[in-house]
Amino acid sequence: MTLRIVRRALALQRAPLGAELHPVLERAYAARGVRSSSELDISLERLLPVGTLAGVAEAVSLLLAHRLSGRVLVIGDFDADGATSTALMVRAMRAWGFASVEFLVPNRFHFGYGLTPEIVALATQSAPTLIVTVDNGISSLAGVAAARAAGIEVLITDHHLPGAQLPAANAIVNPNLTDSRFGSPALAGVGVAFYVMAGLKRRLDAQGMLAPHIPGVAEYLDLVALGTIADVVPLDLNNRVLVSQGLKRIRAGRCVAGIRALLQVAGRSRADMTAADLAFAVAPRLNAAGRIDDMKIGIECLLADAEADALALAARLDELNAERRSIEVRMQADALTAVKRLHEKSLRQLQRSGVCLYDESWHQGVVGLVASRIKERLRRPVFAFARADAQSLRGSGRSIAGVHIRDVLDSIAARHPDLIVKFGGHAMAAGLTLEPEKLERFARAFDEEVGRCLGPALGADCIETDGELEVEEIALHTASALRAGGPWGQAFPEPCFDGVFLIRSARIVGERHLKMWVELPRSGRAFDAIAFNYIDADGGAQLPEGSAQLVYRLDVNDFKGERRLQLLIDHVLPCAPVAIATGAV
Repeated sequence: MTLRIVRRALALQRAPLGAELHPVLERAYAARGVRSSSELDISLERLLPVGTLAGVAEAVSLLLAHRLSGRVLVIGDFDADGATSTALMVRAMRAWGFASVEFLVPNRFHFGYGLTPEIVALATQSAPTLIVTVDNGISSLAGVAAARAAGIEVLITDHHLPGAQLPAANAIVNPNLTDSRFGSPALAGVGVAFYVMAGLKRRLDAQGMLAPHIPGVAEYLDLVALGTIADVVPLDLNNRVLVSQGLKRIRAGRCVAGIRALLQVAGRSRADMTAADLAFAVAPRLNAAGRIDDMKIGIECLLADAEADALALAARLDELNAERRSIEVRMQADALTAVKRLHEKSLRQLQRSGVCLYDESWHQGVVGLVASRIKERLRRPVFAFARADAQSLRGSGRSIAGVHIRDVLDSIAARHPDLIVKFGGHAMAAGLTLEPEKLERFARAFDEEVGRCLGPALGADCIETDGELEVEEIALHTASALRAGGPWGQAFPEPCFDGVFLIRSARIVGERHLKMWVELPRSGRAFDAIAFNYIDADGGAQLPEGSAQLVYRLDVNDFKGERRLQLLIDHVLPCAPVAIATGAV
Protein backbone atom coordinates (compact mmCIF):
# COMPACT_ATOMS: atom_id res chain seq x y z
CA MET A 1 0.00 0.00 0.00
CA THR A 2 1.25 3.47 -0.92
CA LEU A 3 0.61 5.85 1.94
CA ARG A 4 -0.30 9.46 1.25
CA ILE A 5 -0.28 12.48 3.52
CA VAL A 6 -3.39 14.57 4.06
CA ARG A 7 -3.02 17.75 6.07
CA ARG A 8 -5.78 18.62 8.52
CA ALA A 9 -8.01 21.48 7.45
CA LEU A 10 -8.31 24.72 9.39
CA ALA A 11 -11.32 27.00 9.39
CA LEU A 12 -10.72 29.92 7.06
CA GLN A 13 -11.99 32.29 9.74
CA ARG A 14 -11.45 31.37 13.36
CA ALA A 15 -11.34 33.25 16.61
CA PRO A 16 -7.97 33.40 18.37
CA LEU A 17 -7.73 31.01 21.30
CA GLY A 18 -5.44 33.19 23.36
CA ALA A 19 -2.54 35.54 22.77
CA GLU A 20 -0.35 33.55 25.18
CA LEU A 21 -0.66 30.33 23.15
CA HIS A 22 2.22 29.21 20.95
CA PRO A 23 0.99 29.64 17.35
CA VAL A 24 1.74 26.01 16.45
CA LEU A 25 -0.25 24.81 19.45
CA GLU A 26 -3.09 27.17 18.56
CA ARG A 27 -3.21 25.72 15.03
CA ALA A 28 -3.23 22.19 16.44
CA TYR A 29 -6.14 23.00 18.76
CA ALA A 30 -8.10 24.58 15.92
CA ALA A 31 -7.55 21.53 13.71
CA ARG A 32 -9.03 19.37 16.50
CA GLY A 33 -12.23 21.36 16.64
CA VAL A 34 -11.44 23.67 19.56
CA ARG A 35 -13.46 26.80 18.92
CA SER A 36 -13.00 28.94 22.02
CA SER A 37 -10.57 29.43 24.86
CA SER A 38 -13.19 28.07 27.29
CA GLU A 39 -12.67 24.63 25.74
CA LEU A 40 -9.06 24.79 26.93
CA ASP A 41 -10.14 25.09 30.55
CA ILE A 42 -9.53 21.59 31.94
CA SER A 43 -9.93 22.41 35.61
CA LEU A 44 -12.01 20.11 37.83
CA GLU A 45 -14.86 22.62 37.71
CA ARG A 46 -15.40 21.70 34.05
CA LEU A 47 -16.34 18.11 34.84
CA LEU A 48 -19.88 17.13 33.89
CA PRO A 49 -22.08 17.07 37.01
CA VAL A 50 -22.31 13.73 38.79
CA GLY A 51 -26.10 13.95 38.87
CA THR A 52 -26.31 13.94 35.08
CA LEU A 53 -25.09 10.33 34.83
CA ALA A 54 -28.20 8.19 35.05
CA GLY A 55 -28.20 5.44 37.64
CA VAL A 56 -25.70 7.01 40.04
CA ALA A 57 -28.33 7.85 42.65
CA GLU A 58 -29.70 4.29 42.60
CA ALA A 59 -26.19 2.88 42.73
CA VAL A 60 -25.32 4.99 45.76
CA SER A 61 -28.47 3.88 47.62
CA LEU A 62 -27.64 0.25 46.87
CA LEU A 63 -24.05 0.66 48.07
CA LEU A 64 -25.11 2.36 51.30
CA ALA A 65 -27.45 -0.51 52.09
CA HIS A 66 -24.38 -2.76 52.30
CA ARG A 67 -21.97 -0.31 53.97
CA LEU A 68 -22.08 -1.33 57.61
CA SER A 69 -23.24 -4.94 57.68
CA GLY A 70 -22.84 -6.20 54.13
CA ARG A 71 -19.99 -7.79 52.21
CA VAL A 72 -19.16 -6.00 48.96
CA LEU A 73 -17.28 -7.87 46.23
CA VAL A 74 -15.88 -5.83 43.32
CA ILE A 75 -15.47 -7.90 40.15
CA GLY A 76 -13.25 -6.27 37.55
CA ASP A 77 -11.94 -6.89 34.07
CA PHE A 78 -8.44 -8.23 33.41
CA ASP A 79 -7.06 -5.15 31.63
CA ALA A 80 -5.65 -1.85 32.91
CA ASP A 81 -9.04 -0.13 32.82
CA GLY A 82 -10.52 -2.94 34.89
CA ALA A 83 -7.57 -2.96 37.30
CA THR A 84 -7.70 0.79 37.94
CA SER A 85 -11.51 0.67 38.28
CA THR A 86 -11.23 -2.12 40.82
CA ALA A 87 -8.48 -0.38 42.80
CA LEU A 88 -10.44 2.89 42.83
CA MET A 89 -13.63 1.26 44.11
CA VAL A 90 -11.85 -0.84 46.75
CA ARG A 91 -9.71 2.04 48.01
CA ALA A 92 -12.62 4.49 48.17
CA MET A 93 -15.09 2.22 49.94
CA ARG A 94 -12.51 1.00 52.46
CA ALA A 95 -11.56 4.62 53.22
CA TRP A 96 -15.22 5.61 53.61
CA GLY A 97 -16.22 3.16 56.29
CA PHE A 98 -17.46 0.08 54.45
CA ALA A 99 -17.23 -2.93 56.74
CA SER A 100 -16.08 -5.44 54.11
CA VAL A 101 -14.81 -4.74 50.59
CA GLU A 102 -12.91 -7.36 48.59
CA PHE A 103 -12.21 -7.88 44.91
CA LEU A 104 -12.19 -10.71 42.41
CA VAL A 105 -10.87 -10.59 38.87
CA PRO A 106 -11.51 -13.43 36.41
CA ASN A 107 -8.47 -15.23 35.11
CA ARG A 108 -8.96 -14.79 31.37
CA PHE A 109 -7.61 -18.26 30.59
CA HIS A 110 -10.04 -20.08 32.91
CA PHE A 111 -13.17 -17.93 33.00
CA GLY A 112 -13.09 -15.50 30.09
CA TYR A 113 -14.56 -12.02 30.19
CA GLY A 114 -17.34 -10.63 32.34
CA LEU A 115 -19.63 -11.74 35.14
CA THR A 116 -20.19 -15.32 34.06
CA PRO A 117 -22.16 -17.92 36.05
CA GLU A 118 -18.82 -19.65 36.74
CA ILE A 119 -17.41 -16.46 38.29
CA VAL A 120 -20.57 -16.05 40.35
CA ALA A 121 -20.16 -19.62 41.63
CA LEU A 122 -16.58 -18.76 42.64
CA ALA A 123 -17.73 -15.50 44.22
CA THR A 124 -20.33 -17.21 46.41
CA GLN A 125 -17.51 -18.90 48.32
CA SER A 126 -16.82 -15.55 50.03
CA ALA A 127 -20.56 -15.01 50.71
CA PRO A 128 -20.94 -11.47 49.32
CA THR A 129 -24.18 -9.59 49.81
CA LEU A 130 -23.45 -7.26 46.89
CA ILE A 131 -21.46 -7.77 43.70
CA VAL A 132 -20.23 -4.60 41.97
CA THR A 133 -18.91 -5.01 38.44
CA VAL A 134 -16.44 -2.50 37.03
CA ASP A 135 -15.60 -2.24 33.32
CA ASN A 136 -17.83 -5.24 32.60
CA GLY A 137 -21.27 -6.68 33.22
CA ILE A 138 -23.51 -4.92 30.72
CA SER A 139 -23.77 -8.10 28.62
CA SER A 140 -23.68 -10.56 31.55
CA LEU A 141 -27.31 -11.67 31.48
CA ALA A 142 -26.67 -15.21 32.71
CA GLY A 143 -24.15 -14.16 35.36
CA VAL A 144 -26.43 -11.53 36.87
CA ALA A 145 -29.31 -14.00 36.87
CA ALA A 146 -27.12 -16.55 38.68
CA ALA A 147 -26.12 -13.97 41.31
CA ARG A 148 -29.70 -12.87 41.93
CA ALA A 149 -30.82 -16.51 42.20
CA ALA A 150 -28.15 -16.98 44.87
CA GLY A 151 -29.54 -14.05 46.84
CA ILE A 152 -26.75 -11.63 45.91
CA GLU A 153 -27.63 -8.09 44.83
CA VAL A 154 -25.79 -6.72 41.78
CA LEU A 155 -24.59 -3.25 40.77
CA ILE A 156 -23.24 -2.99 37.23
CA THR A 157 -20.86 -0.17 36.32
CA ASP A 158 -19.65 -0.42 32.75
CA HIS A 159 -18.99 1.64 29.64
CA HIS A 160 -19.25 -0.99 26.91
CA LEU A 161 -22.17 -0.84 24.51
CA PRO A 162 -25.25 -2.76 25.70
CA GLY A 163 -27.01 -5.45 23.73
CA ALA A 164 -30.70 -5.63 22.94
CA GLN A 165 -31.45 -6.89 26.47
CA LEU A 166 -30.08 -5.55 29.74
CA PRO A 167 -29.20 -7.83 32.64
CA ALA A 168 -31.60 -7.89 35.60
CA ALA A 169 -29.24 -6.08 37.99
CA ASN A 170 -30.45 -4.05 40.97
CA ALA A 171 -28.82 -0.96 39.46
CA ILE A 172 -26.87 -0.14 36.29
CA VAL A 173 -24.59 2.82 35.57
CA ASN A 174 -23.42 3.07 31.98
CA PRO A 175 -23.16 6.28 29.91
CA ASN A 176 -23.87 4.27 26.75
CA LEU A 177 -27.33 3.03 27.68
CA THR A 178 -29.86 3.81 24.97
CA ASP A 179 -31.71 6.43 27.04
CA SER A 180 -28.57 8.03 28.52
CA ARG A 181 -28.34 11.81 28.31
CA PHE A 182 -24.89 12.03 29.84
CA GLY A 183 -22.61 14.39 27.93
CA SER A 184 -19.62 12.06 27.72
CA PRO A 185 -20.36 8.55 26.40
CA ALA A 186 -16.58 8.23 25.98
CA LEU A 187 -16.01 7.58 29.70
CA ALA A 188 -13.74 4.60 30.35
CA GLY A 189 -14.75 2.00 32.92
CA VAL A 190 -12.63 3.78 35.51
CA GLY A 191 -14.39 7.04 34.65
CA VAL A 192 -17.75 5.42 35.39
CA ALA A 193 -16.36 4.06 38.68
CA PHE A 194 -15.13 7.58 39.52
CA TYR A 195 -18.58 9.08 38.98
CA VAL A 196 -20.26 6.41 41.12
CA MET A 197 -17.77 7.00 43.93
CA ALA A 198 -18.21 10.77 43.57
CA GLY A 199 -21.94 10.31 44.06
CA LEU A 200 -21.30 8.05 47.04
CA LYS A 201 -18.97 10.54 48.74
CA ARG A 202 -21.45 13.36 48.17
CA ARG A 203 -24.24 11.34 49.84
CA LEU A 204 -21.99 10.33 52.74
CA ASP A 205 -21.00 13.94 53.33
CA ALA A 206 -24.56 15.20 53.03
CA GLN A 207 -25.73 12.73 55.66
CA GLY A 208 -22.80 13.49 57.97
CA MET A 209 -21.47 9.92 57.85
CA LEU A 210 -17.80 10.90 57.40
CA ALA A 211 -15.39 13.10 59.30
CA PRO A 212 -14.38 16.31 57.48
CA HIS A 213 -10.76 15.18 57.04
CA ILE A 214 -11.65 12.04 55.04
CA PRO A 215 -10.27 12.47 51.49
CA GLY A 216 -12.66 12.94 48.59
CA VAL A 217 -12.93 11.20 45.24
CA ALA A 218 -10.34 13.53 43.66
CA GLU A 219 -7.79 11.54 45.67
CA TYR A 220 -8.15 8.79 43.06
CA LEU A 221 -7.72 10.80 39.86
CA ASP A 222 -4.28 9.24 39.31
CA LEU A 223 -6.02 5.89 38.81
CA VAL A 224 -8.63 7.51 36.56
CA ALA A 225 -5.93 9.03 34.33
CA LEU A 226 -4.10 5.71 33.98
CA GLY A 227 -7.20 3.66 33.18
CA THR A 228 -8.61 6.24 30.75
CA ILE A 229 -5.39 6.49 28.75
CA ALA A 230 -4.81 2.72 28.84
CA ASP A 231 -8.27 1.96 27.42
CA VAL A 232 -7.72 4.30 24.44
CA VAL A 233 -11.13 5.96 24.77
CA PRO A 234 -11.74 9.27 22.98
CA LEU A 235 -10.33 12.24 24.86
CA ASP A 236 -13.36 14.50 24.77
CA LEU A 237 -13.32 17.54 27.07
CA ASN A 238 -14.58 15.58 30.09
CA ASN A 239 -11.95 12.87 29.69
CA ARG A 240 -9.24 15.49 29.11
CA VAL A 241 -10.19 17.04 32.46
CA LEU A 242 -9.97 13.66 34.21
CA VAL A 243 -6.63 12.79 32.63
CA SER A 244 -5.09 16.23 33.06
CA GLN A 245 -6.01 16.41 36.73
CA GLY A 246 -4.74 12.88 37.30
CA LEU A 247 -1.44 13.68 35.63
CA LYS A 248 -1.01 16.74 37.86
CA ARG A 249 -1.41 14.57 40.92
CA ILE A 250 1.09 12.00 39.65
CA ARG A 251 3.68 14.67 38.79
CA ALA A 252 3.29 16.09 42.29
CA GLY A 253 3.81 12.65 43.84
CA ARG A 254 0.21 12.49 45.09
CA CYS A 255 -0.48 9.11 43.59
CA VAL A 256 -0.70 5.51 44.74
CA ALA A 257 2.59 3.78 45.47
CA GLY A 258 1.93 1.33 42.63
CA ILE A 259 1.98 4.02 39.95
CA ARG A 260 5.19 5.48 41.38
CA ALA A 261 6.74 2.00 41.35
CA LEU A 262 5.63 1.25 37.79
CA LEU A 263 7.14 4.53 36.60
CA GLN A 264 10.36 3.66 38.42
CA VAL A 265 10.75 0.20 36.86
CA ALA A 266 9.94 1.73 33.47
CA GLY A 267 12.68 4.34 33.91
CA ARG A 268 10.30 7.29 33.49
CA SER A 269 10.51 10.57 35.38
CA ARG A 270 7.41 11.27 37.42
CA ALA A 271 7.97 15.02 37.59
CA ASP A 272 7.52 15.74 33.86
CA MET A 273 5.61 12.71 32.64
CA THR A 274 2.87 12.92 30.02
CA ALA A 275 -0.11 10.84 28.97
CA ALA A 276 2.22 9.05 26.56
CA ASP A 277 4.23 7.75 29.52
CA LEU A 278 1.06 6.20 30.92
CA ALA A 279 0.18 4.75 27.52
CA PHE A 280 3.55 3.29 26.58
CA ALA A 281 5.35 2.67 29.88
CA VAL A 282 2.89 2.12 32.72
CA ALA A 283 -0.19 0.61 31.03
CA PRO A 284 1.68 -2.19 29.18
CA ARG A 285 3.28 -3.37 32.41
CA LEU A 286 -0.05 -3.37 34.20
CA ASN A 287 -1.79 -5.07 31.28
CA ALA A 288 0.91 -7.74 31.15
CA ALA A 289 -0.48 -9.31 34.32
CA GLY A 290 -3.84 -9.99 32.69
CA ARG A 291 -2.31 -11.06 29.40
CA ILE A 292 0.28 -13.49 30.72
CA ASP A 293 -0.60 -14.39 34.30
CA ASP A 294 -3.33 -13.00 36.56
CA MET A 295 -4.46 -9.37 36.87
CA LYS A 296 -4.67 -9.88 40.63
CA ILE A 297 -0.96 -8.98 40.67
CA GLY A 298 -1.66 -5.66 38.97
CA ILE A 299 -4.55 -4.78 41.27
CA GLU A 300 -2.50 -5.66 44.34
CA CYS A 301 0.23 -3.33 43.03
CA LEU A 302 -2.30 -0.47 42.79
CA LEU A 303 -3.67 -1.27 46.25
CA ALA A 304 -0.26 -1.48 47.95
CA ASP A 305 0.47 1.33 50.40
CA ALA A 306 4.04 0.40 51.34
CA GLU A 307 6.62 1.51 48.77
CA ALA A 308 8.60 -1.73 49.13
CA ASP A 309 5.54 -3.88 48.48
CA ALA A 310 4.55 -1.82 45.46
CA LEU A 311 8.05 -1.95 44.02
CA ALA A 312 8.26 -5.74 44.40
CA LEU A 313 4.93 -6.16 42.59
CA ALA A 314 5.95 -3.64 39.90
CA ALA A 315 9.18 -5.60 39.34
CA ARG A 316 7.10 -8.74 38.78
CA LEU A 317 4.89 -6.86 36.33
CA ASP A 318 8.01 -5.67 34.52
CA GLU A 319 9.14 -9.31 34.16
CA LEU A 320 5.73 -10.30 32.81
CA ASN A 321 5.87 -7.43 30.34
CA ALA A 322 9.24 -8.63 29.04
CA GLU A 323 7.73 -12.08 28.59
CA ARG A 324 4.73 -10.53 26.83
CA ARG A 325 7.02 -8.65 24.44
CA SER A 326 8.88 -11.83 23.55
CA ILE A 327 5.65 -13.68 22.80
CA GLU A 328 4.28 -10.74 20.84
CA VAL A 329 7.37 -10.42 18.63
CA ARG A 330 7.04 -14.06 17.57
CA MET A 331 3.30 -13.76 16.98
CA GLN A 332 3.73 -10.53 15.06
CA ALA A 333 6.28 -12.19 12.78
CA ASP A 334 3.81 -15.02 12.18
CA ALA A 335 1.05 -12.52 11.41
CA LEU A 336 3.22 -10.53 8.99
CA THR A 337 4.12 -13.75 7.21
CA ALA A 338 0.41 -14.54 6.92
CA VAL A 339 -0.23 -11.07 5.47
CA LYS A 340 2.51 -11.62 2.90
CA ARG A 341 0.97 -14.96 1.96
CA LEU A 342 -2.33 -13.15 1.40
CA HIS A 343 -0.55 -10.81 -0.97
CA GLU A 344 1.10 -13.65 -2.85
CA LYS A 345 -2.14 -15.60 -3.01
CA SER A 346 -4.32 -12.87 -4.43
CA LEU A 347 -4.07 -9.13 -4.94
CA ARG A 348 -7.82 -8.97 -4.41
CA GLN A 349 -7.49 -10.46 -0.96
CA LEU A 350 -5.05 -7.79 0.12
CA GLN A 351 -7.76 -5.27 -0.70
CA ARG A 352 -9.92 -6.75 2.07
CA SER A 353 -11.66 -4.07 4.08
CA GLY A 354 -11.32 -6.16 7.25
CA VAL A 355 -8.64 -8.78 7.92
CA CYS A 356 -8.78 -11.87 10.16
CA LEU A 357 -5.67 -13.81 11.23
CA TYR A 358 -5.30 -17.04 13.20
CA ASP A 359 -2.53 -19.37 14.25
CA GLU A 360 -2.95 -22.50 16.36
CA SER A 361 0.13 -21.63 18.43
CA TRP A 362 -0.83 -18.06 19.30
CA HIS A 363 -1.27 -16.93 22.93
CA GLN A 364 -4.78 -15.66 23.62
CA GLY A 365 -3.49 -13.03 26.02
CA VAL A 366 -1.52 -11.25 23.29
CA VAL A 367 -3.80 -11.44 20.23
CA GLY A 368 -5.10 -7.94 20.91
CA LEU A 369 -1.61 -6.50 20.65
CA VAL A 370 -0.97 -8.44 17.44
CA ALA A 371 -4.23 -7.12 15.99
CA SER A 372 -3.13 -3.60 16.92
CA ARG A 373 0.29 -3.95 15.29
CA ILE A 374 -1.10 -5.45 12.08
CA LYS A 375 -3.84 -2.82 11.98
CA GLU A 376 -1.14 -0.16 12.03
CA ARG A 377 0.70 -1.97 9.24
CA LEU A 378 -2.35 -2.54 6.98
CA ARG A 379 -4.35 0.50 8.16
CA ARG A 380 -7.47 -1.66 8.17
CA PRO A 381 -9.56 -3.20 10.98
CA VAL A 382 -8.01 -6.48 12.11
CA PHE A 383 -9.10 -9.45 14.22
CA ALA A 384 -6.47 -11.85 15.55
CA PHE A 385 -7.61 -15.21 16.94
CA ALA A 386 -6.16 -17.75 19.33
CA ARG A 387 -7.42 -21.11 20.58
CA ALA A 388 -9.40 -20.68 23.83
CA ASP A 389 -10.26 -24.36 24.25
CA ALA A 390 -11.16 -27.38 22.12
CA GLN A 391 -14.55 -25.90 21.23
CA SER A 392 -13.80 -22.21 20.73
CA LEU A 393 -11.55 -19.49 19.39
CA ARG A 394 -11.18 -16.14 21.07
CA GLY A 395 -10.60 -13.12 18.88
CA SER A 396 -9.48 -9.59 19.67
CA GLY A 397 -10.06 -6.80 17.18
CA ARG A 398 -8.70 -3.31 16.65
CA SER A 399 -10.19 -0.71 14.35
CA ILE A 400 -9.43 2.47 12.45
CA ALA A 401 -11.12 5.86 12.47
CA GLY A 402 -14.54 5.67 10.87
CA VAL A 403 -15.24 2.01 11.68
CA HIS A 404 -17.04 1.29 14.98
CA ILE A 405 -15.89 -2.27 15.42
CA ARG A 406 -18.45 -3.23 18.07
CA ASP A 407 -21.24 -2.02 15.77
CA VAL A 408 -19.69 -4.13 12.99
CA LEU A 409 -20.01 -7.22 15.20
CA ASP A 410 -23.57 -6.27 16.08
CA SER A 411 -24.47 -6.09 12.37
CA ILE A 412 -22.77 -9.42 11.67
CA ALA A 413 -24.71 -11.03 14.52
CA ALA A 414 -27.96 -9.66 13.09
CA ARG A 415 -27.19 -10.91 9.56
CA HIS A 416 -25.73 -14.27 10.69
CA PRO A 417 -27.42 -15.19 14.00
CA ASP A 418 -25.63 -18.55 14.31
CA LEU A 419 -22.13 -17.23 13.68
CA ILE A 420 -20.84 -15.53 16.87
CA VAL A 421 -21.09 -17.17 20.28
CA LYS A 422 -20.66 -13.89 22.18
CA PHE A 423 -19.05 -10.49 21.65
CA GLY A 424 -18.54 -7.08 23.23
CA GLY A 425 -16.45 -3.95 23.03
CA HIS A 426 -16.54 -0.36 21.86
CA ALA A 427 -15.56 1.77 18.88
CA MET A 428 -11.86 0.96 18.53
CA ALA A 429 -11.54 -2.45 20.22
CA ALA A 430 -13.73 -5.52 20.59
CA GLY A 431 -13.59 -9.19 21.41
CA LEU A 432 -15.59 -12.24 20.44
CA THR A 433 -15.82 -16.01 20.74
CA LEU A 434 -16.29 -18.30 17.73
CA GLU A 435 -16.53 -22.00 17.03
CA PRO A 436 -13.36 -22.93 15.09
CA GLU A 437 -15.20 -24.24 12.04
CA LYS A 438 -16.94 -20.86 11.60
CA LEU A 439 -13.79 -18.77 11.35
CA GLU A 440 -13.75 -18.60 7.55
CA ARG A 441 -17.42 -17.56 7.46
CA PHE A 442 -16.74 -14.87 10.03
CA ALA A 443 -13.74 -13.59 8.05
CA ARG A 444 -15.91 -13.13 4.96
CA ALA A 445 -18.71 -11.50 6.95
CA PHE A 446 -16.25 -9.17 8.72
CA ASP A 447 -14.71 -8.10 5.41
CA GLU A 448 -18.14 -7.41 3.91
CA GLU A 449 -19.45 -5.47 6.91
CA VAL A 450 -16.33 -3.30 7.24
CA GLY A 451 -16.63 -2.59 3.52
CA ARG A 452 -20.17 -1.33 4.08
CA CYS A 453 -18.94 0.98 6.83
CA LEU A 454 -16.13 2.42 4.78
CA GLY A 455 -18.08 2.80 1.57
CA PRO A 456 -16.34 3.25 -1.79
CA ALA A 457 -13.65 5.65 -0.53
CA LEU A 458 -11.27 3.59 1.59
CA GLY A 459 -9.14 6.04 3.57
CA ALA A 460 -6.75 3.43 4.93
CA ASP A 461 -3.87 4.84 2.89
CA CYS A 462 -4.15 8.34 4.39
CA ILE A 463 -1.94 9.79 7.12
CA GLU A 464 -3.28 12.95 8.73
CA THR A 465 -0.78 15.59 9.76
CA ASP A 466 -0.83 19.17 11.01
CA GLY A 467 1.11 20.32 7.99
CA GLU A 468 4.60 21.61 7.45
CA LEU A 469 6.48 23.63 10.04
CA GLU A 470 8.59 26.67 9.28
CA VAL A 471 12.23 26.11 10.07
CA GLU A 472 12.11 28.42 13.10
CA GLU A 473 9.13 26.46 14.46
CA ILE A 474 11.13 23.23 14.60
CA ALA A 475 12.52 24.15 17.97
CA LEU A 476 12.70 23.13 21.60
CA HIS A 477 10.24 25.85 22.69
CA THR A 478 7.65 24.48 20.23
CA ALA A 479 8.14 20.95 21.53
CA SER A 480 7.76 22.19 25.11
CA ALA A 481 4.57 24.08 24.26
CA LEU A 482 3.03 21.02 22.58
CA ARG A 483 3.96 18.78 25.50
CA ALA A 484 2.32 21.19 27.93
CA GLY A 485 -0.71 21.54 25.65
CA GLY A 486 -1.96 17.99 26.20
CA PRO A 487 -3.17 15.59 27.29
CA TRP A 488 -3.17 14.08 23.82
CA GLY A 489 -4.71 10.76 22.95
CA GLN A 490 -7.50 8.98 21.07
CA ALA A 491 -9.66 11.43 19.02
CA PHE A 492 -7.43 14.30 20.24
CA PRO A 493 -4.16 13.16 18.67
CA GLU A 494 -0.75 14.50 19.49
CA PRO A 495 0.28 17.00 16.78
CA CYS A 496 2.40 15.55 14.02
CA PHE A 497 3.91 17.27 11.02
CA ASP A 498 5.34 16.43 7.62
CA GLY A 499 8.16 17.74 5.48
CA VAL A 500 10.92 16.81 3.06
CA PHE A 501 14.26 16.17 4.77
CA LEU A 502 17.66 15.02 3.60
CA ILE A 503 18.82 11.98 5.56
CA ARG A 504 22.47 12.61 6.35
CA SER A 505 23.01 9.41 8.36
CA ALA A 506 20.98 6.42 9.50
CA ARG A 507 21.76 3.46 11.75
CA ILE A 508 19.94 0.83 13.78
CA VAL A 509 20.02 1.08 17.57
CA GLY A 510 18.49 -1.28 20.10
CA GLU A 511 17.99 -3.90 17.36
CA ARG A 512 14.78 -2.35 15.95
CA HIS A 513 14.99 1.45 16.16
CA LEU A 514 16.24 3.78 13.42
CA LYS A 515 18.49 6.62 14.56
CA MET A 516 18.99 9.42 12.03
CA TRP A 517 20.51 12.82 11.48
CA VAL A 518 18.22 14.73 9.11
CA GLU A 519 18.63 18.10 7.43
CA LEU A 520 15.96 20.53 6.30
CA PRO A 521 16.97 21.51 2.75
CA ARG A 522 18.13 25.06 2.14
CA SER A 523 17.96 25.90 5.84
CA GLY A 524 21.40 24.85 7.02
CA ARG A 525 19.76 23.16 10.03
CA ALA A 526 19.91 19.48 10.95
CA PHE A 527 18.08 17.54 13.65
CA ASP A 528 18.44 14.44 15.76
CA ALA A 529 15.66 11.97 14.86
CA ILE A 530 14.55 8.48 15.83
CA ALA A 531 11.93 6.07 14.48
CA PHE A 532 11.00 3.49 17.11
CA ASN A 533 10.29 -0.10 16.00
CA TYR A 534 11.32 0.75 12.46
CA ILE A 535 12.55 -2.77 11.81
CA ASP A 536 9.69 -5.26 11.42
CA ALA A 537 9.58 -8.44 13.46
CA ASP A 538 10.81 -10.27 10.35
CA GLY A 539 13.72 -7.86 9.92
CA GLY A 540 12.46 -6.69 6.56
CA ALA A 541 13.48 -3.05 6.32
CA GLN A 542 16.29 -1.14 4.63
CA LEU A 543 18.08 1.93 5.89
CA PRO A 544 16.69 5.04 4.18
CA GLU A 545 18.95 7.46 2.35
CA GLY A 546 18.69 10.66 0.34
CA SER A 547 15.57 12.80 0.43
CA ALA A 548 12.44 11.51 2.15
CA GLN A 549 9.05 12.75 3.25
CA LEU A 550 9.01 12.43 7.04
CA VAL A 551 5.95 12.38 9.28
CA TYR A 552 7.19 13.38 12.71
CA ARG A 553 6.41 14.73 16.17
CA LEU A 554 8.47 17.13 18.24
CA ASP A 555 9.86 15.70 21.46
CA VAL A 556 11.81 17.03 24.42
CA ASN A 557 14.67 14.61 25.05
CA ASP A 558 16.09 14.97 28.55
CA PHE A 559 19.60 13.58 28.08
CA LYS A 560 21.85 13.66 31.16
CA GLY A 561 19.96 16.62 32.52
CA GLU A 562 20.15 18.59 29.27
CA ARG A 563 16.90 19.19 27.39
CA ARG A 564 17.27 18.74 23.65
CA LEU A 565 14.94 18.73 20.67
CA GLN A 566 14.36 15.36 19.02
CA LEU A 567 12.15 14.43 16.09
CA LEU A 568 10.08 11.29 16.68
CA ILE A 569 9.56 9.80 13.23
CA ASP A 570 6.26 8.00 12.59
CA HIS A 571 6.70 7.41 8.84
CA VAL A 572 9.57 7.56 6.33
CA LEU A 573 8.01 7.95 2.88
CA PRO A 574 9.15 8.74 -0.65
CA CYS A 575 8.81 12.37 -1.63
CA ALA A 576 5.35 12.96 -3.12
CA PRO A 577 2.69 15.69 -3.42
CA VAL A 578 0.71 16.34 -0.24
CA ALA A 579 -3.08 16.78 -0.15
CA ILE A 580 -4.85 19.42 1.91
CA ALA A 581 -8.05 18.29 3.64
CA THR A 582 -11.07 20.08 2.18
CA GLY A 583 -13.67 21.99 4.15
CA ALA A 584 -13.42 23.88 7.38
CA VAL A 585 -13.10 21.80 10.52
